[in-house]
Amino acid sequence: MSSEECLAGAREAALILTGSRHAIAFTGAGISTESGIPDFRGPQGLWRRFDPSLASIDYLNTDPKGFWDFYINRFNTLNNAKPNRAHLALAELEKLGVIKYVITQNIDNLHKSAGSINVIELHGNYTTVYCMKCGAQYPFTLALRKYEEGENPPRCPRCGGILRPNVVLFGEPVNEINRALEVAALSDVVLVVGSSLTVYPAAYVPLVVKEHGGKLIIINLEPTDYDDYADVVLHCSASEALSAILNHVKGIMADK
Repeated sequence: MSSEECLAGAREAALILTGSRHAIAFTGAGISTESGIPDFRGPQGLWRRFDPSLASIDYLNTDPKGFWDFYINRFNTLNNAKPNRAHLALAELEKLGVIKYVITQNIDNLHKSAGSINVIELHGNYTTVYCMKCGAQYPFTLALRKYEEGENPPRCPRCGGILRPNVVLFGEPVNEINRALEVAALSDVVLVVGSSLTVYPAAYVPLVVKEHGGKLIIINLEPTDYDDYADVVLHCSASEALSAILNHVKGIMADK
């Protein structure tokens, strides 16, 4: 898609958003690639280089040392990442009252860092860890320090139990999905950013909006299986598309 085509789609998306009653955003790994965080299923995706079972609860239970050896580099990447223009644009759209909620598949905390307030994190947030034995919670940086000092797996200072990230692993339920689906059922527009829409139950969120008569806007570099189902599709980078949408939204609101 050329820049001209992307910008044309951005204006159409902005018109839909400004005419909405309750618009939400649904984001996946593609919104954070410009912050230096690899996605999962793209051409250079994490699961093209590693076995997804390394991110499972079974692997954590059977080989906690191997689990932390795999995850520590990923968490270090997340810890050093900063919000990009796409995260900042969504935060500003929320501040303008256009976006009511951001529902994200990401664990990177970048929406909150960018200033988004109403964020539903379907898969948790890497910034905290908890003890698998007593449930005590700690900052991720404590587990990182312990690991770097040679304690693998990192253990709870209180009871000595194994620490684990406060994120949803493969094989675990998505606890926030019901809340997200309730919000989706109330929404008349969903703006999907950087998601392949292939991971369930998370991918049900935009489908619920559409099935309730709402509009579906998709921003993703690669085509998705739901492009033909969408009202607007932008095959652009998240930051390019959202920056353009934000500018159009501001212009439309100023003209009202």
